[in-house]
Amino acid sequence: MKNHETDEKKHHMIQSTGNDQKSLDEVNGTVEVPQNAGFWRTLIAYTGPGALIAVGYMDPGNWITSIAGGAQYKYTLLTVVLLSSLVAMLLQAMSARLGIVTGKDLAQLTREHTGKRTGFFLWIVTELAIMATDIAEIIGSAIALKLLFGFPLIVGIIITAMDVLVLLVLMKLGFRKIEAIVATLVAVILFVFLYEVILAQPHMTEVLEGYIPSSTIISNHGMLYLSLGIVGATVMPHDLYLGSSISQTRSFDRKDRKSVAQAIKFTTIDSNIQLTLAFVVNSLLLILGAALFFGTNSDLGRFVDLFNALSDSQIVGAIASPILSMLFALALLSSGQSSTITGTLAGQIIMEGFINLKMPLWAQRLITRLLSVTPVIIFAIIYHGNEAKIENLLTLSQVFLSIALPFAMIPLVIFTSSKTLMGEFANRTWSRILGWIIAVILIILNIYLILNTVGLVK
Repeated sequence: MKNHETDEKKHHMIQSTGNDQKSLDEVNGTVEVPQNAGFWRTLIAYTGPGALIAVGYMDPGNWITSIAGGAQYKYTLLTVVLLSSLVAMLLQAMSARLGIVTGKDLAQLTREHTGKRTGFFLWIVTELAIMATDIAEIIGSAIALKLLFGFPLIVGIIITAMDVLVLLVLMKLGFRKIEAIVATLVAVILFVFLYEVILAQPHMTEVLEGYIPSSTIISNHGMLYLSLGIVGATVMPHDLYLGSSISQTRSFDRKDRKSVAQAIKFTTIDSNIQLTLAFVVNSLLLILGAALFFGTNSDLGRFVDLFNALSDSQIVGAIASPILSMLFALALLSSGQSSTITGTLAGQIIMEGFINLKMPLWAQRLITRLLSVTPVIIFAIIYHGNEAKIENLLTLSQVFLSIALPFAMIPLVIFTSSKTLMGEFANRTWSRILGWIIAVILIILNIYLILNTVGLVK
């Protein structure tokens, strides 16, 4: 009898946490999954959301720090890339579980469990984080368009801003189309850098040794600072909101415990596979920086510098080629475009979740994109297309993302650890403790990074 009552409570928990106002209502529960199918067929059905999550971990904001890490310290910081990826896997698994079990996204739950003033403050911080994320992606895409086609920077920015219209069309065609396009763009990034790393012929023994933690990372101030930059650019707050929402695009019986458990299992597997690909891409970026630029004393602080260096035989040797430079620009464009798609979706999730804003989808997405692109256009006009000045915005955006991260991470750990919200699917003790340890460490590291950036600590 006791077991029966426990089962009834679990059943009630899953049923009662459903949400009348669905997250991303137009695609929520629209992707059918097979019933009683084999492992691989089921996994294929659940595969897709992980790709949208993964692009946030390989967006243009990651590129400079990863390549600079290799150029300055060879392969030593690969261990930081590995640890950052493992942290991302844990947090994104929590995010997906939250959405699947409760039927609500992180923004909706944060609004429901905070007062008006606190909720409004968190909404403002999160909206600014979305703007900061989009700024890096828009800058990356605009510079890539200039490098590939010679467009003036302001024209590239406007073209990038208009891709929101493409997203509207894709949403009409179905969410699987968006997943497929983003996955294709991710594949382009992966194969471009794999090809370039193969040409660079890195010393594989040294590469593997780079994944072994070294005390030098802590004792060397410059190495520690760059490590914090890699961590800060990797764990993105908007991805936590996005993951809690798009995990609900699959159609399954929320009242059935086994269906919920299956959704959690396969969504987590998909997320981990795609984040492993993101780990590979970030590793390739750092390996490329080490193999081509370590010891060359090259200035690699900007995308244009990297583009030019890849075709300069005095820097990268015999493999230098305009083709390598063009492939780099193509990968940068793919990264920027895939990230802007997911950034726009995250913007809608946050706007709807925090303030329950009701307006046509085209207006919602247009407002989200205009909020992000406006500061970039202003800077482009003020500095007349000067890439160096405009790329300074990218650095500032990464610093703000570091500030915003705790405001997403802490509610996520709290909600997924709550038995009231999650029932039997709440974080296990080890997962909860690890989540809090990671949250505290990341907060401390990000505070240090911010203080160092503004010159308050050395």
